[in-house]
Amino acid sequence: MSFVVLLLAILVEKLSGLRQRLQRDSGWLRELHKLESGPTLGHKPWWVLAILILFPVAVLGLLLWVLQPVAYGLLALPVHLLVVIYSLGRGDLLAGLGPFRDAWRRGDLQACAHVAERDLGETADSGEQLLEKVQSHLLWQAYQSFFAVIFWYFLLGPVAALSYRLLALAAEHGRNPELVERAQQLRHAFDWLPVRLLGASFALVGNFAAVTRVMLHELLSWDISAQQLINKAGCAAAEIPAPQAGPEGVASLDTLWALLLRAAVLWYAGFAVWTLLL
Repeated sequence: MSFVVLLLAILVEKLSGLRQRLQRDSGWLRELHKLESGPTLGHKPWWVLAILILFPVAVLGLLLWVLQPVAYGLLALPVHLLVVIYSLGRGDLLAGLGPFRDAWRRGDLQACAHVAERDLGETADSGEQLLEKVQSHLLWQAYQSFFAVIFWYFLLGPVAALSYRLLALAAEHGRNPELVERAQQLRHAFDWLPVRLLGASFALVGNFAAVTRVMLHELLSWDISAQQLINKAGCAAAEIPAPQAGPEGVASLDTLWALLLRAAVLWYAGFAVWTLLL
């Protein structure tokens, strides 16, 4: 059923607006801010994470346990689909890059800096650094929005996918430094395996030798962040040149996007083969 759900998630994402209607985090974030700043649990970040992450996933697990035996699991399929769609990243990555691409194509560095800070949250001291940061942003957002979610869903089911997204929300939107640090530690553990698998996928669909050189010394490292590793592997696989103004810089973003699409096709092919073998 996992492979069917992943196919349906792609169709729903492309053909409907369900994702935007489903991904409403305001209530959960309100509870997060209330608990992390409250007098009782404000200094107990692990308790806050347990309440806001373990409780929802426990309820989800119980619901799936009840529904799974009914009608050969058909009643559980919509729950799987809704959880996967909710667990995907927020926003439209390509649409968010649109204003930056237009400004960079015109060579308007001031506009590039403005839209990058407004839409992507990226700042830099020079145009070259800004383009590199946007390239890194594209790779990281594609990984954490899509690849990490479908990896954990296929491996451990909707409970793991939901856990990853709630951890990401806590790490990105938390206001208590202790809680953010704990959430980032847990997320780092969640990212360790899938980010390396995606890096290996880049080697298969891109420049194998370049990716191998980049990942050889970092493959088992616990210290390097997922964002740093995926940026190094992605730029090496796509053979991204030094930052250039004008259409050449925009072409580097298109090259990275094409690399991500090839990796996604490879993952889905791998999921399909694994499903047939089982």
